Amino acid sequence: MRVLALAQSALQPSASAHDSRFRALLFLAALCCAPGVAGAIDYQLPPQVIRDIVDAPLTPHVRVSPTNEWLLLLERPSLPGIAELAERELRLGGMRFNPRLNGPSRTRPYSGLAFVRISDGSTRSITGLPEGARLENVSWSHDGSKIALTHTADDGIELWVVDVASAEARRLTGPTLSLTSRIGPKWVGDDALVCTLVPENRGAEPEAPQVPTGPVTQEHTGKSAPARTYQDLLENTHDEALFEHYMTAQLARVSLDGATTLIGKPALLWDVDPSPDGRYLLVEALQRPFSYLVPAWRFPRRIEVWDGNGAVRHQIADLPLQEEVPIAFGSVPTGPRNVGWRADAAATVTWSEALDGGDAGRDAEERDRVFMLAAPFDSEPLPLITLALRFGQITWGHEGLALVHEWWWKTRMRRTWTVQPEEPQATPVKLFERSWQDRYSDPGNPDMVRNAMGRWVMRTAGAGRSLLLVGDGASPEGDRPFLDRMHVDTHESQRLFRSEPPWYEKPIHLLDEEGTLLLTRRESVQEPPNYFVRNLEDGSLQQLTSFPHPTPQLAGIQKEMVRYARADGVELTATLYLPAEYRTSDGPLPMVMWAYPREYKSASDAGQVRKSPHAFDRVGWWSPLLWLTQGFAILNDPTLPIVGEGEEEPNDTFREQLVSSAAAAVDEVVRRGVADPHRIAIGGHSYGAFMTANLLAHSDLFAAGIARSGAYNRTLTPFGFQAEERTLWQAPEVYFRMSPFMHAEKVDEPILLIHGDSDNNSGTYPMQSERYYNALKGLGATTRLVMLPHESHGYRARESILHMLWETNRWLEKYVTKATPRAAEVEEAAARN
Repeated sequence: MRVLALAQSALQPSASAHDSRFRALLFLAALCCAPGVAGAIDYQLPPQVIRDIVDAPLTPHVRVSPTNEWLLLLERPSLPGIAELAERELRLGGMRFNPRLNGPSRTRPYSGLAFVRISDGSTRSITGLPEGARLENVSWSHDGSKIALTHTADDGIELWVVDVASAEARRLTGPTLSLTSRIGPKWVGDDALVCTLVPENRGAEPEAPQVPTGPVTQEHTGKSAPARTYQDLLENTHDEALFEHYMTAQLARVSLDGATTLIGKPALLWDVDPSPDGRYLLVEALQRPFSYLVPAWRFPRRIEVWDGNGAVRHQIADLPLQEEVPIAFGSVPTGPRNVGWRADAAATVTWSEALDGGDAGRDAEERDRVFMLAAPFDSEPLPLITLALRFGQITWGHEGLALVHEWWWKTRMRRTWTVQPEEPQATPVKLFERSWQDRYSDPGNPDMVRNAMGRWVMRTAGAGRSLLLVGDGASPEGDRPFLDRMHVDTHESQRLFRSEPPWYEKPIHLLDEEGTLLLTRRESVQEPPNYFVRNLEDGSLQQLTSFPHPTPQLAGIQKEMVRYARADGVELTATLYLPAEYRTSDGPLPMVMWAYPREYKSASDAGQVRKSPHAFDRVGWWSPLLWLTQGFAILNDPTLPIVGEGEEEPNDTFREQLVSSAAAAVDEVVRRGVADPHRIAIGGHSYGAFMTANLLAHSDLFAAGIARSGAYNRTLTPFGFQAEERTLWQAPEVYFRMSPFMHAEKVDEPILLIHGDSDNNSGTYPMQSERYYNALKGLGATTRLVMLPHESHGYRARESILHMLWETNRWLEKYVTKATPRAAEVEEAAARN
């Protein structure tokens, strides 16, 4: 009221111009102090214990050498500073890159490398790497004697190589690589790599015109051409010129002595892959005309086979602009796609082509056909298999065995067929048929091994007719990873290993031809993941790594998988976390519930258990477990299934199912006595933010909400979103009912909105949070909008992340920890009593 009085007094008539100016300034000052006025603040810091967890060293990534002799440890640096994100970034054709570096922006490089010998666990450091290394595109040579990698220097990207025998690194090129299209260096044999370079004498970047020469126009002639919502598209002719300038690259061969041989002419290279025998190159290059409606991966593209000198030996396809691909899930462009080399042959190209016009909305008995064409590429392509569903991928084994996978969105169906590549006329045999949402029936994926050409192929046994399958082992007790041997003809299966509680142990790779030594990653609730060699014959374990607990601040936390059901009987699960010293006798705690809804076509699949109660939780900035340090209980990932069985669409009853699932979760934690029903916050990221806004609008279950990088108005994504295939014009009532923006007047709990101002995720424009905040503010809701400078859909800079956590901690403390029952809730409780 005092602010309003100041504002009103400022508008009263005045006797002098001086007084008028003074009153105008007073009025502006009053507005700046009023609720809802925007303003910039400095980056803030959350409590020290949260900072320490965020800054904790990251556990290295691990890769196995082709000879199974070494583990390569890839050290990961801490979070970058905001200055890195603030560097100039071009956003063109759905891509983001740093023009100074001629490479992608917002990458996650490694900072160092080390070896662990698998036979005895001894370690070796790698010398010669540059100070402040930023290492990416790490790959073993075929024989395991070398490792190629790139280093991002201050003035560009360099090619480096590590000699495994000496553990020494050395530079092969200067900062001349062009990785704008993310084509990393690739081995050709064991003594050279093919790379993409910045063309010599490329010239300066095209300058933007100071004065426009005319309007930007687009025109369509009436044929239906819907498109999903994409970000960072080209917008004008200058964008086109910039795109062409930075995407143009020169293909080259670099030998291990640093000698460079140019291959062909500069082009808009999109992908390059040497044949397994190293004699040919499969080259994809973009062409004009570009598009302002779709990203670069749908621009016109030419796919060719080159020889080592850059001469075109065969053209696989000359694909047009793909602006008119149907939007029904499972639709694809016409013409060759999924073009690649057969991994078990010297030089055979394979691809798939749609038989239904690429339109998943059209009835068809045959959807796709897979073809093969062997060098010298002068014969007719051979059909390998014709599919009734949409082609997914091929897993290669040997001349007598490959697996072809097909899928169909409407039914969530996935089928796997065995084929004989050297006898394509042989009838394919169905190996598996299942819903990919039925985790309990998942047979696992083949264990893979490098062949003599350095390509990954299936490891087989029993005269090549048995596969070794590694799977998550989903079960009613949670995930229990396994290793099976299965005969592809009889389907008989033998279990070789299964993770046993209280450990969560995941098979990584078989280390010997006999199949007795298995590399595993082993962990428990209190023990962080480490690598072991397990002897499958006697069960003995040899520990290879000793990574410490990354967040000792959270040692001893209590973790439990809880099960409950919602009102319609669908089984639900969640993981409950409690502070280490907490006992139920201490009374209920404030709680953070962090979730993400998922769509299902089967209630039984929706009710299956996900994850493992025995797995270690790596807590970082993204994790709600941070709030255990602030005295909160956490209910993480409570299942919120949105089920639409048969012809029903899940989203037709999205709101009802969402609220019912959330209510069941709240009832369960309150029944257990671990959560105060008046002090529960709901939160989520992306679709979880969308969920949060819906729950606050359509229920009174929560004291407050935290919504990060969400979309709230579905009319801004009119050609579908998430798992919704229908357009706004086909299902307007669904779009309206599901949009929290349309129901902002119902939100009467405090909601914190956080969004990166450079979000490039499809559909989650920063405008989504800005418009939703304006609606909430205009309707009198308690809300706060935080826009993080330079941040995309997932946050990167340390300053941004710590500030986001400060905002969250402040919101929880103010509106959850100190929350009291609202008057309506008190009256309702009194009426029940």
